[in-house]
Amino acid sequence: MHLDQQYFVYILASGLGGTLYVGVTNDLLGRVSLHREGVGSQFTAKYGVHRLVYYEVHEEIEQAIKREKQLKRWNRAWKIRLIEDQNPNWDDLFPKLA
Repeated sequence: MHLDQQYFVYILASGLGGTLYVGVTNDLLGRVSLHREGVGSQFTAKYGVHRLVYYEVHEEIEQAIKREKQLKRWNRAWKIRLIEDQNPNWDDLFPKLA
């Protein structure tokens, strides 16, 4: 493992207050690009979940996976609060990555 490797836990949404998807990756730009092209996952393609509304960075893959699992267990209200604390308008953060 590279010492400078970063891992990302991210949340995608179909729109403001819409359907949510939680994922983990070591290539946020590439992974979200796949979701946006409709090949990231069947779920995101089916429900049009392409807007990157939240992400966080982890140095260790184990931490990132643990956090992803934690967020997946959270109820919807907690996820929405997490998103809105950092991104109150649910802006698409993807253009800022490129």
